[in-house]
Amino acid sequence: MPRGGHLTEKPKSLGRAFKMFARSLKPWMVPLIFAIILAVAATVCSIFGPDILGQMTNSAVEDYQLAAMQAGGIPSAEQLGEAINWGRIGRLALILIALYLASAILNYIQGAILSVISAHYARKMRAEIVAKIARLPISYFDQHQIGDTLSRMSNDVGTVANTLANVLTQIITSLTTVIGILIMMMSISIWLSVIALIAVPLSLIFISLIAKKSQGYFRTAQSTFGVLNSSIEEDFSGQSIIKANSYEETAIAKFSKSNDKLCEMTWKANFLSALAFPITNMFTNLSYVAICVVGGRMAIDGKLMIGSVQAFIQYASQFNRPITEVSQIASNIQQTLAASERIFNFLEEPEEAPDLDPALEITDVKGAVEFHDVNFSYDKTRPIIQNFSVKIKPGMQVAIVGPTGAGKTTIINLLMRFYDPDSGYITIDGTPTKEMKRADVRKLFGMVLQDTWLFSGTIEENLRYGKTSATHDDIVRATKASSIHHFIESLSHGYNTVISEDSDNISAGEKQLLTIARAMVADPPMMILDEATSNVDTRTEQLIQDAFAKLTQGRTSFVIAHRLSTIRNSDLILVMRDGNIVEQGTHDQLLAENGFYAELYNSQFAENE
Repeated sequence: MPRGGHLTEKPKSLGRAFKMFARSLKPWMVPLIFAIILAVAATVCSIFGPDILGQMTNSAVEDYQLAAMQAGGIPSAEQLGEAINWGRIGRLALILIALYLASAILNYIQGAILSVISAHYARKMRAEIVAKIARLPISYFDQHQIGDTLSRMSNDVGTVANTLANVLTQIITSLTTVIGILIMMMSISIWLSVIALIAVPLSLIFISLIAKKSQGYFRTAQSTFGVLNSSIEEDFSGQSIIKANSYEETAIAKFSKSNDKLCEMTWKANFLSALAFPITNMFTNLSYVAICVVGGRMAIDGKLMIGSVQAFIQYASQFNRPITEVSQIASNIQQTLAASERIFNFLEEPEEAPDLDPALEITDVKGAVEFHDVNFSYDKTRPIIQNFSVKIKPGMQVAIVGPTGAGKTTIINLLMRFYDPDSGYITIDGTPTKEMKRADVRKLFGMVLQDTWLFSGTIEENLRYGKTSATHDDIVRATKASSIHHFIESLSHGYNTVISEDSDNISAGEKQLLTIARAMVADPPMMILDEATSNVDTRTEQLIQDAFAKLTQGRTSFVIAHRLSTIRNSDLILVMRDGNIVEQGTHDQLLAENGFYAELYNSQFAENE
C-alpha cells in the first residue's frame, strides 16, 4: 500500500470480515442496539409528518366543502372561518410538532451514543494494535513495511470508527425510511405507489453503471495520491541530494506527471459521481408528473382526497433519496469491512512464543557466553548461520567482522533473542538463553547501534531511557565519561534541551555520544556495539572510540566492526563469511595467518591510503 494513500478495496472474505467486525463490537452491543432503536424511532416519527399534513389539508377541504354547501356557492371568509375546525387542525399541528421534536431529540441522543461508542472503539483498537506490536517477533517488522502497520492504526481504525459514528446511522435511517415510506404510500394508493416505484429500478440501473465506472477512477486516484505523497516525502527529506545532483527539474517533472494524473482521475471520478443526483432527480421528477396527473384525476373522481395526494407527493419526493444514499454508501461499507479485515488480520499475526514458566534466571552475571553448534535461517530455506560455535570468557572484547551479508548482525539478533536458533543453543554463564525470559536476556546487554535513535523529549529523558531510576548525578557521570557533558551544558537549556532523532542542532557524532552515554547510565553487565564512526570527523571519531573503551571496560562486549583498524586490541576477532566463522584469533594472529582477515584488512588499508 502506498504511504499516505488509502485504497478503496474489497474485503477478501465478506462474511469473515463482518463476523470479526461484529465480534469486536461486543462490549458496546447494548448501547449500540439502543442507538439503532432510537434511530429507527426517530425515522418513524418523521415518516408520519407528511401524513399528518395531508390530514390537516383534508380537514380544511372537508370543512370548505361543507361551508360551500351551506352557503349555496363560494363561502365568505367569515363563513369559512366559522366552518373550519381549527381545534382539530391545531391538535394535528401540535402532534406534528411533537413528532418532529421527538425525532430531533432521538436523533441527537443516538448520534451522541454512537459518537461515544466510536471514540471508545477507536481507542480500544489502537490500544490493541500497540499492545500487539509489543508481542510481535522482530521477524514481523523485518518482513512488513512500517507504513503498512501505521496505516492500520490510523487510516483503517479511523475508517471503521467513522462508519460507527456516521455511516451506520445512515444505513439504518435509510432502510427504515424506505420501508416506512413504502408502507405509507401503499396505504394511500396502490396505483400511485406502482408509478413511484417504476422510477426506482431505472435510477438504480443508471447509478450502478455510473458507480462502477467512477469507482475505478477513485481507486486510481487514491493509488496516485499515495504515489504523490511518497514523492513529496522523498523530495522533502532528500533536498540536499536533489540539489547536489541538479535533479530539481526531473523531480518537478515526475511530481507534475503524478499531479496531473491525480487531477485527471479525480475530475473524472467526481464528474461521474455528480451525475447520480441529476439522473435520480430526473426520474423522480418524471414520476412526480405522472403522480400529479394520475393523483389529480383520482382526486377529481373522488377516489382520493387532495390532502392524500399532497402527502403522497411528499413521500415520493423522499422515497428515492434514501435508496440513492444506500447505493452510495455501499462502497463505504466495503471499505469498512476491508479495513476491519486488515486490522484483525494484524491482530491475529503469530506472536512470540511464550517464555518458559518458570524460567531460569542469572543472579550474578559474569559474562561468559557460548554458542553451541548454532544453525539459523530467516526463511528456513537459505541458511545464514551454520554450525556456529565459540566460547567467550568474561570481560573479553569480541569483534565480529566480515563482508555484508556474512551474518554479523544475525549473531547479535540471536544473542539478544530477537530470534531463536533453528538448532543448537546459546548460553550465558552456562544458562541457556532459550530457558530464560526474553526480557531478562535483553536486560543483560546494552546496545549502541550504528543507526542512532533518540525520541522526542529532553536530553535527560533520553539518557534515562534504559534506566528510569537513574539520578541526575548518574547521568552527569555518564556524560562526562562519554565526553558529551560540556556540549550538553553549552546548549540553551542544558539537560532539559528538547531533541528528537531528526534534530538539526545535534550532529551525528553528538547523537552517537549520547547513545553511548545512555548505555553507560543503564550500566549493563555486557555490551553490544555497532561501530558508527564512518560519517564523523577524526576528532569525533576519537571521542567515540574513547567512550567505547570506557563503556566496555570490564564488560564482555561484542563489537560489529566496520573499520578494522579500530579493533586491533580486541581479545578475540571472529571473521565471518557466508554464515560461518572462517577464522578467529587476535589481530596479530590473523594477520600472520595471511588469510581472509588479512585480505579484508589490507584492502581497507589500501583504500585509506
